[in-house]
Amino acid sequence: MEPVVGATPRVVKPEQEWRAQLDPREYAVLREAGTEPAWTGEYTETKTVGVYRCRACGAELFRSETKFDSHCGWPSFYSPLAGESVVLREDRTHGMVRTEVLCASCHSHLGHVFEGEGYPTPTDQRYCINSISLTLVPETSSPGQEA
Repeated sequence: MEPVVGATPRVVKPEQEWRAQLDPREYAVLREAGTEPAWTGEYTETKTVGVYRCRACGAELFRSETKFDSHCGWPSFYSPLAGESVVLREDRTHGMVRTEVLCASCHSHLGHVFEGEGYPTPTDQRYCINSISLTLVPETSSPGQEA
């Protein structure tokens, strides 16, 4: 992966350590900017309340409250958890110009963000994220409440 201009990851590991930590599919997406096939990810349609973390480093990225049904085949969010949880860079692969979304902590590839598609969300943005880039930590419920 090429570095993000003006941003330094907080979690830095040699590639052989990433390869040992991640299975081959995870490595292909997170470290080589691959994409999992549409409608195959474990979080595409989940409604579980919780926090989505980076599968590579565990950084908190998105809350379930910002997840919405975009019907695109990948989990979609209208906003990251905090402004500094992700970093963006221009992606000119595959003959198009897109905005790549990376984990701010380790610069692993998460997916892409799109604007102006007309979804009824507060930001008019769709963070289209690979399920394999994420780990969902369900919110634990208090006694008498459902999760």
